[in-house]
Amino acid sequence: MRFVLRILKALALLVVLVVIGVAGWLFVQPPELLRVGDGYAAKIVCSNVFVAGREAEEVLHDDVQAPGNPLLRLVRVSVDHDDDRVTARFMGLFASSYALYRGAFGCTSVPDGNFEAAVNTVPFNAPARVEANGALWPEGEGAGDQPDQKIARLLADATVAGPAMRAIVLVRNGRIVAETYGAGFSAKTPLIGWSMTKTVNAAILGRLMLDGKISFDDDHLLAQWKNDGRARIKVSDLLGMESGLAFNEDYGDVADVTRMLYLDPDMVSLPANAPMEAAPGKRFRYSSGTAVLLSRIWMDRVGHAQAAFSYPHDALFSPLGMTSAVFELDARGTFAGSSYLYATAHDWARFGQFLLQDGVWNGQRLLPEGFVGAMRTPTAASNGRYTQGQAWLAPGGPSAKFGLPEDTFWLTGHDGQSMAIVPSANLVVIRLGLTPSRLGYQPQTLLKAVLATLPQPGEPQQQAGSQQQAQPQP
Repeated sequence: MRFVLRILKALALLVVLVVIGVAGWLFVQPPELLRVGDGYAAKIVCSNVFVAGREAEEVLHDDVQAPGNPLLRLVRVSVDHDDDRVTARFMGLFASSYALYRGAFGCTSVPDGNFEAAVNTVPFNAPARVEANGALWPEGEGAGDQPDQKIARLLADATVAGPAMRAIVLVRNGRIVAETYGAGFSAKTPLIGWSMTKTVNAAILGRLMLDGKISFDDDHLLAQWKNDGRARIKVSDLLGMESGLAFNEDYGDVADVTRMLYLDPDMVSLPANAPMEAAPGKRFRYSSGTAVLLSRIWMDRVGHAQAAFSYPHDALFSPLGMTSAVFELDARGTFAGSSYLYATAHDWARFGQFLLQDGVWNGQRLLPEGFVGAMRTPTAASNGRYTQGQAWLAPGGPSAKFGLPEDTFWLTGHDGQSMAIVPSANLVVIRLGLTPSRLGYQPQTLLKAVLATLPQPGEPQQQAGSQQQAQPQP
């Protein structure tokens, strides 16, 4: 018996030593996977608390833990409202990661914990905010008194709206004809676009093209590329995701995209130092790193840092009346053009209507002639799926496969965000939510149902209106 007890004590001691060793390892040198998870949690909670006005625990559960890696269920967050910070730790102890709120510039990941550098990166006065008004959309936030009842009934169908829908807005002939929101969300809630941000970022670059400060054919784009083959990369190659730069966009594990977003305070560093894997213009590779490079390039062309920080607001958001738009930067001051634009569904719809109108707003041309055309023109290297302007023609398959008009083009985000623009129907359909692709929902389902429900030529069309009540989620 004494022998058995000694064995048990030895085993217990071994277990304690192993636990201490593992805890020490996690504390001193946590795996990248845990650091990415904590970085993701801190950033998403920060933006949704400080920008969207939601509760931290709700965001942690609904946005971070429920749809994500099971390890995320062990992440704990704390919000410091005095210093505008969010801290996330695995099991409340390990792999600490941080995010910081910087007012009009939203939140940024601070993976190195250097809050002083992150604060001092944007020490300038924020762009002036313009309050929304009650005029009829798009001039204001009003959407009329009577919704289109047929479309309202359609949007109440969960199989059409999709799981975890948060906002749907339909714009026909320049007016909102219907809208609906998930429980807890409204027309005033800023919502993330994820990769829909890429197309907005491209439009900001397009504004610079209108001013003659950059062109599709510009090369020698970054100083560190001047002495190698990367100097031949053109702006057009980056816009079409054909730069030839290696980049891993796999969100299922630690990859280039997650390292860029959550482990590096300077998001430009990783894609700017990526090796070439193909000649420019010869291979399509979807890359969030490419969009961040475009941000850095257009910011450098603007020139003065204050002017660059204010440029999205001054050149695009203010003219369009996108009063809710918050375009976030990394910790070192580059706009996260791949992912981080928050805006209300009404403001996302304004951007869609702007593209539908070929880059013209209130009679003023804000994008060069042909720029939106590039957004609708497929690249050969993508086999017709992606366009020359950071947009999609065939996410999930060609339009004909779904019975949709051939002129349809798309903005999409990886969690079920989508914007469909159909010039032939004078239609924009915004659908925002938290609907990962593994759930199998395709936004073409919504668009096809809407097109089938809209009045046909010669039929009377109802007054534009809105359906403001929340719809139950499946």
